[in-house]
Amino acid sequence: MKAIVQTEYGSPDVLRWAEIDQPIVRDNGVLVRVRAASVNAGDWHLMRGTPFFIRFIFGGLLKPKVEILGVDIAGQVEAVGKDVTEFQPGDEVFGDLSECGFGAFAEYVCVPETALELKPTNASFEEAATIPGAALAALQGLRDCGQIQPGQKLLINGASGGVGSFAVQIAKAFRAEVTAVCSPQKADMVRSLGADYILDRPLADMAQNGQRYDLILDAAAYRSVFDYLPALTANGIYVLVGGSTAQFFQVMFLGSLISKIGRRQVKCLASKPDRADLKTLKELVEAGKITPFIDRRYTLSEVPAAIRHLEQRQVRGKIAIEV
Repeated sequence: MKAIVQTEYGSPDVLRWAEIDQPIVRDNGVLVRVRAASVNAGDWHLMRGTPFFIRFIFGGLLKPKVEILGVDIAGQVEAVGKDVTEFQPGDEVFGDLSECGFGAFAEYVCVPETALELKPTNASFEEAATIPGAALAALQGLRDCGQIQPGQKLLINGASGGVGSFAVQIAKAFRAEVTAVCSPQKADMVRSLGADYILDRPLADMAQNGQRYDLILDAAAYRSVFDYLPALTANGIYVLVGGSTAQFFQVMFLGSLISKIGRRQVKCLASKPDRADLKTLKELVEAGKITPFIDRRYTLSEVPAAIRHLEQRQVRGKIAIEV
């Protein structure tokens, strides 16, 4: 089969188009013919091996142990192992491979059935492939960390990106009032997702109008968390989902302290694959409450170009990979 392979850390130039052996179907495995994938920020971090601590988490201090990147897939079941009970050849599925070896940037992948769920019936393979990583982070950030409730006022920073675009729609499904932060060039796109209000200079605007939010979901954390605390209600919650390494460590080390000295809570999302959550997202898509927004489509051989484009941080929604 064909795949995009990496044997050293570096720029997208280290990714190469290669012919490798097709995976062997294990007893508890599902062989999926990958029809589509998508790229995430985690792909470029693993590709470059930065920040450096990521090498300790996934192994490979000098060279990567993960040779085929990609966590989001959608495709068709090709074969199943003898212990598999929930899928059969021909089923259309989607899933998150981040806890079972990665490998989405290939024509086939073999994974445990727990990593998969039936694809939404009203979504294309490309649309379904953009859902798992980003939408799971949005759902878990809002529901589990943010404890979202109907009628609350939310601020979503980075609302035009992968996680943010899903977060706007999921928050509206929870019947919350959503203020979205994005650049003026992306305002129409975010408004089409259901945002009630748009801000392009969040800190200045919040200082002027005195608006307070029950929940702030920060999917583009490049400012100090202390800049956002004045915009929280007395019992408000700030959740960091994505952004700079500096802000990640700030929230990780100071978040619990900030939460202890006041009623406001500061949290850092640790998103993880969850089949029940995949099913929840499937149902939201089928109910018309979530529609993936695809900025661009690339072929499998063009994955290096797709990651290069993602690194520029100008993507609206998601990038799909057609396999």
